[in-house]
Amino acid sequence: MSVDRHREPANASARQNLDIPAPLQKSQSYLPPVTPTKPSNGSSHIAEELIGEVPSDLAAAAVSTLSPEEETQRFFDVVIGELSALRTRAEIDAIERAADLILECEVQGGRVHVTGVGKSEYVARYIASLLSSTGTPSYFLHATECVHGSAGQLCKCDVAIAISNSGTTPELISTVEALKELNIRIIGVSGARESSLASSSDVFLYAGVDNEGGSLNLAPRASILAESYVLCALSVALEARKGLTREQYARWHPGGVLGKLARGD
Repeated sequence: MSVDRHREPANASARQNLDIPAPLQKSQSYLPPVTPTKPSNGSSHIAEELIGEVPSDLAAAAVSTLSPEEETQRFFDVVIGELSALRTRAEIDAIERAADLILECEVQGGRVHVTGVGKSEYVARYIASLLSSTGTPSYFLHATECVHGSAGQLCKCDVAIAISNSGTTPELISTVEALKELNIRIIGVSGARESSLASSSDVFLYAGVDNEGGSLNLAPRASILAESYVLCALSVALEARKGLTREQYARWHPGGVLGKLARGD
């Protein structure tokens, strides 16, 4: 016979057998029981507590032989190297074509929308804000919500900037396909030239890296910086094309230290 743990036991002994704490009095506060842990043995013990046991074959590949300080220093070197390499790989003419597409969109009364999934979503939010503050009104588009009605925020002649390091993120590709059905022009940003996103884009901006940084080389780090790097370059191209002045910037960004600097306060 099964026991309903949500029903109040009939007596204290039943409560004890079920390991259910007695009701608290108003003057009491509940503290969870302390689970005994193994004696601390440095950082390896901390890692074990955080991620649990790792199969020995994977553990050997995952554990760095560098100290945390050395790993951190190596990360800076890796990222600087990746961005330097991207400087030679990035196609300036593609950035100029993307700027042309956006300017053409604006002349026709269109707007810019920026979208991404996962860590790229945060890049999308930043770029939408950056473009807006530098003379190109832009809006963040939630990729997963797009196919559930949010595609309605886009109008004829709009442009969407779609960001995905792999260029194959299913949610983003579904969004791009939905936008293409609405005749929305796509600026794709990815680290994969041969990808679904690249082939679906009207203009493709390469933002690839070989090493993310960190001992696992998995979590998006350098790739996020690369995406930001390339799209910041696009914002510079648009700012230069429009001849943005300090007075204009101050109107769009009146607050904070930047507002004071723009006004010359």
